Order: sequence, then structure tokens, then C-alpha cells
Amino acid sequence: MILTELEVDPKKFEQRTGWAIKPQGACKDVRCVPIPDRLPDGRISASVLSERLGMPLVTDEDTGLSALGPESGGRALASAEAPDFTLPDWRGEEFRLSGLEGQKVLLVCWASW
Repeated sequence: MILTELEVDPKKFEQRTGWAIKPQGACKDVRCVPIPDRLPDGRISASVLSERLGMPLVTDEDTGLSALGPESGGRALASAEAPDFTLPDWRGEEFRLSGLEGQKVLLVCWASW
């Protein structure tokens, strides 16, 4: 869910994620998670949703855009920073991820299995 502000409208949140905001909290299927920290106008802080529902929240300071990811079954990423690694490039030469430091990088992975 792409956000232009860090306060989330409950109706838009439900449309985009399937989580309905009800008096008892955020509910999806038979699960309900208490969300006590609502703003006076009914909106909810994205950081509260992130913490309570296990949805990763990342913000790009330059554009002011944030993304609230899907809930995770386990551990959510704490940052969008990948650890350094080395792999052969298409010519067979050594490539280090750290060589791209300071740039935005899209990693695309594929496996035959």
C-alpha cells in the first residue's frame, strides 16, 4: 500500500489489504488485532498498523512516499538494506553488491525449483 501520508484511512486500508477496522480492532477473516491508538478522525498511524499487524513500513525521505507491505507470517524486514554479497556477473567476473552503495537497487532473483 503506497502512502503519501503516515495516517491511514480505514476504508482505503480495508479496500487495499482486506483488514477491516472495527471497534474491536483490525479484523481479517476470524482474526482481530486490537488497535487502540486511533486518531480523533478515525485514521490510524501507519507505524501502529506496521507494529500491530507485522506489516513492514518503509519511507523514502526524498519523495515523501511510504509503503506499507503485506502482513508477514513471521519476521518482517527491519530495513530495506541488503547485506553485502559477491556473485559472478554475466562475464564471470566478481560483482559485489557494495559496489552500488548509495544507489537504489532492485534485486531480481530466480531459481529453477
